[in-house]
Order: sequence, then structure tokens, then C-alpha cells
Amino acid sequence: MKKCIVFFTDGTEEIEALTPVDILRRAGADCRLVRVPADNKTGRTAVGSHGITVVCDAEISEIGEETPDMVIIPGGMPGTVNIGADADARRIIVSAFEKGKYVAAICAAPSVLGKLGVLRGKNAVCYPGFEKELTGARISDKKVVADGNVITAAGMGVALDFALECAAALFGADAAKKLSAGVIRG
Repeated sequence: MKKCIVFFTDGTEEIEALTPVDILRRAGADCRLVRVPADNKTGRTAVGSHGITVVCDAEISEIGEETPDMVIIPGGMPGTVNIGADADARRIIVSAFEKGKYVAAICAAPSVLGKLGVLRGKNAVCYPGFEKELTGARISDKKVVADGNVITAAGMGVALDFALECAAALFGADAAKKLSAGVIRG
């Protein structure tokens, strides 16, 4: 079974976190929402950037040394900053990338990948205004970009497309098309 984790902390954009969890679980992944502490708070509960309280599946301290098949970083403020400031989150992201596993980030969160050197030589996109933080990336005009084992997206409005791209990476294009066909879209 494919394993993925989606980080969540105080100030995370809820749709950018929960949409990939939902789609990847529908695809058959063991996808866990993982609480990253902010301000030294412990527990599995965090409050997103729009005041929605979310109960995560695990705390980051409970994540062992096994590298998941995919690590997803949602945006939102100050969630992006909180995740980027966490040593365990940075370690997991870099480990996954270096082992050829997928790392995916949406909205402001590609800035975390840029600061970690993950985007060097990669095509990437982010929320407008964060481009300068995508160190070493070739900025794309697309809304969702997959380049090797890195997936980035522009923001909340493309959360479903981002999630489907993550599903395609883990399960193949046909699986993602099947998932997409089951979603009524405008």
C-alpha cells in the first residue's frame, strides 16, 4: 500500500490539506494527516487558517524513520512558516526527496521546498508573490506542475487538480482519470 503524509499545523489552508487526503484515500493510499507543532503545542488538533479545527491522525513526533511514498505540504499562513520552521518536517521532506520519493507543495508551501534546495533545476509554481523563494526553480505559468519527484501548485483554487496529480504520481494516470471522472466539476 502506498503511504503518504500531509502536514497540518496552526494556520494551514484547510482545503489544500484535506483535498489531497480525501483523493489519495479514495485512490487506496494510506494517507495520514500529520500534526506539526506550532508554538510548542502538542496534541493532534490544529486550527487552520480559516478557523476550522482539524483533528490529525498523528503528531509528527509519532512518525518513525520509514520514508513515506509522498510528503505533501499545504500552504496557508502562518501554516507554511510553521511547517518550514519545524526540524522534523524539514528532515522528512529532505529524506523523501533524496530517496526519490515524491514531495508535493501547494500555494505558499513551495517556498519551503525552495529553501531546502529541493527545487534546484525543477519546474515549479506557487502562489503569486512567492516566486523569489523558489530557489533554483524554473517558474512555470501552469497551475499544477509535476517535474520528476516534485509536484507544485498555485493555490487553493487548484487543490483538486493538485490532489489528482498526486494520485497520478502514486497510482498512474488511469487511476487519476477514474477518480476525476467520479467528481462532478464545473
